[in-house]
Amino acid sequence: MVEMERQNLTGIAKKKTASLAAENSGIHEWQRMIQAVIARIDESIKAKDDDALSLSKAAETLGYSEFHFSKKFREISGMAFRDYLRYRRLAFALKEIRDTKRSILDIALEYGFSSHEAFTRAFKEAYSVSPKDYRKNPVPVVLRTLLRPFDCYLLSTGEKTMTKTHSQDLQDLQGSKELQGLENTQNSGDVKTYFVTIPAHKFLHVRNYESIGYFDFWEKQSKIPGQDCQTICGILDSIKGKLDDEGGTENDSGSGQLMAFLNAPEGRICSWGIPLAECYGVRLPADWSGTVPEQMILSDIAEGEYIVFEHGPFDFETENQAVEAKIEAAMKNFDWSKSGYELDTTPGRIFYFYHDTKRFWKYVRPVRKVER
Repeated sequence: MVEMERQNLTGIAKKKTASLAAENSGIHEWQRMIQAVIARIDESIKAKDDDALSLSKAAETLGYSEFHFSKKFREISGMAFRDYLRYRRLAFALKEIRDTKRSILDIALEYGFSSHEAFTRAFKEAYSVSPKDYRKNPVPVVLRTLLRPFDCYLLSTGEKTMTKTHSQDLQDLQGSKELQGLENTQNSGDVKTYFVTIPAHKFLHVRNYESIGYFDFWEKQSKIPGQDCQTICGILDSIKGKLDDEGGTENDSGSGQLMAFLNAPEGRICSWGIPLAECYGVRLPADWSGTVPEQMILSDIAEGEYIVFEHGPFDFETENQAVEAKIEAAMKNFDWSKSGYELDTTPGRIFYFYHDTKRFWKYVRPVRKVER
């Protein structure tokens, strides 16, 4: 009798496990499909392809009814498809207002608004300032940034890899005018290692002394008013003059946004035994004098030497974790005795993390020459 009951319970547990696995698989697949639609939205806005920017077209592409697609999009993104599309159009239009002298009406019509009045109304509703006033005084505002449903999926399933998180800055770090490369040092499989000198610059960011990794960082920041991921990334996206901005539309190093780790005695002790504060922000020119958002910190970063561990392009969904492992192994196995350098753990020195799947994964760590 007891054995029969045990078998029954085991059978029930297996059915529930299988049911949950199937449900998670379905959610995962929808995450992927919505991500593909979101990527096409930005591509279509850039290409001025209005025919592709419709609910009916998005639903048709995935083979679902408009009702079912709309329902799933809202479940995954937290907003209606039409609202997301409007906010993304506005984000592109805002940069045109900020960076060009084109007429507001021309910009409004180009980005799908029927009139100057309709555009002004939507712009003011989104940013609490009219296009005309914003052009006169382009203060930081919160843009509707590109959604990354797949990131949300990784977070909900407990994935621990760090992502995202942006180069006139490290425009290939080797050979750029801003970064004076020293001699190459050691290569480890797919990971290149070399030294560079990075000129003085500013770093506009938010900071956390307790977080461990990208997802934990944003989870903790979300509990601080005005410092959640969407708000901070949206504000950073509106900042003009970012050193690392390659014109990307995602919140990564292609658009100038990056994770960083600041040597800080009061920070948590990382796996390398160094106390660090985790940061997220943008690098700016040393003479940048724009408005600093009230919830952010603007730090002056002195010129310094760095070691770079770089991996080339990779697929985010299937290779992110493997690339991180390769980078970690390259750092662990690096032979410092042959380089003439050592890691610089001086408080205030900063370690940058560049994550841009189309170009590279880079860890840029501060170093100093070893006194002989």
